[in-house]
Amino acid sequence: MVRSYAGQLLVSRPDMVDPNFDGTITFLLEHGSDGAVGVMLNRPSSLPVADPFPGWVDLSSPPAMVFQGGPVQTNAIIALGRHRRDAPPAADFELPDGLVSVDLDEQPTLLAGAGLLEIRIFAGYAGWAAGQLEGEIATGAWWVVPGFADDVFYPDPDTLWRHVMGRSGKEFRWFANLPSDPSVN
Repeated sequence: MVRSYAGQLLVSRPDMVDPNFDGTITFLLEHGSDGAVGVMLNRPSSLPVADPFPGWVDLSSPPAMVFQGGPVQTNAIIALGRHRRDAPPAADFELPDGLVSVDLDEQPTLLAGAGLLEIRIFAGYAGWAAGQLEGEIATGAWWVVPGFADDVFYPDPDTLWRHVMGRSGKEFRWFANLPSDPSVN
């Protein structure tokens, strides 16, 4: 049986050579014996949510941009939401750490009235075939650290990697302040 990392963060190591994931924080939505799916949390695109989804601007967590969720099916849209703790889920299904998948064809005002507080929209996702992620973790391509719903809605994607490293224990704190190019230090 595969240990599930759903709800955890994959933190790219500073020596990551894949430009798709260099400097990224990926929240794992699903992970099991069939593979894994996640979204990158710190890659906002230059596309404002208002352009393709004008009705969702008021519920969009700042920055209100469509995020690059990953290199797989970049035309696929994943919307994640968070709602009041006392409200029943106002969306399709619940994900790790109380997140919900939001159907963007629904009426934003109805979902907000049912307790939906905020959303973040991702174009594309990160995906791994069966055993692929476990192999990458075993070879040291990723650090796996606890993930939280707040990470999905973090307001400053440029500092999320540093924030996660700083809170993840003293063995990671050193990396929180690592310059982008250590050779010029």
